[in-house]
Amino acid sequence: MSVVPAEAETGSVRIRVARDKDAGAAGDAPAPLAPRARLLPSLAAVYRAQLSRARVARIPLLFVATFQSVGIMVLMRGVVDGGDEARAVVAGSSVLVVAFVALNLLAQYFGQLRASGGLDHYATLPVPPAAVVLGAAAAYASFTVPGTFVTAVVGCVLFQLPLTHLWVLAAVVPLAGAALAGLGAALGLLAPRQELATLLGQLGMSAALLLGVLPPKRLPVPILYARDLLPSTYGVEAFARTFDTHPNWPAVVLDLAVCAVVGVVSLAVATWAYRRAAVR
Repeated sequence: MSVVPAEAETGSVRIRVARDKDAGAAGDAPAPLAPRARLLPSLAAVYRAQLSRARVARIPLLFVATFQSVGIMVLMRGVVDGGDEARAVVAGSSVLVVAFVALNLLAQYFGQLRASGGLDHYATLPVPPAAVVLGAAAAYASFTVPGTFVTAVVGCVLFQLPLTHLWVLAAVVPLAGAALAGLGAALGLLAPRQELATLLGQLGMSAALLLGVLPPKRLPVPILYARDLLPSTYGVEAFARTFDTHPNWPAVVLDLAVCAVVGVVSLAVATWAYRRAAVR
């Protein structure tokens, strides 16, 4: 028989019930979210992941791109002796390595990623969309550096051009690579089918080949207008100007600035295309 008064038991029950309600309310409250990932750390993480992932698969393709550009210069050696035409061939062939990897392969990669549902994986990661696009573009563009320098050196020796200002490639490769990589990513993400993304990447690389390697003086006027619309053209022009005895450095800087502006715009379009494809 209980010796505790009824009023005391009722009061303790009420206190216990109130505590249980408070505990339940606290358990139902959503936990605070973690702070959003910053762009630069996310970009570095995506870049390292893409670089390690693509290292084995892309090195043979980089060899193919370099061999292709060197082969084009050897063929053009039979019809071009020197002068402005030789400079255009060497500069265009060097930037063609960037176009093959940054434009063609990146278009195929994002087209395959979209077709296989791989974008869902990236959409679940706590990283900004710009970090995914920029990280992949930077990783693919990084593979072009050795091949571009090798092609430039071989071309200079083949056409007897000076090697003095090859350091300009340190600016040409990342700027032209950013412009072409953004274009390639946008083509891959906007193409409705994987096969169409591959086709667009191949067409873009073919345009960089025909409009960049062939001397502009031998092109018809309508084709010259199309050449001015190609992002890699300004990287080719900037590099070709450095073969002069006294390079026109303001013109070189202007061409590189155009590459930079086109790169920002193309990467912004690629980021928008990534957001659009990821939510579908």
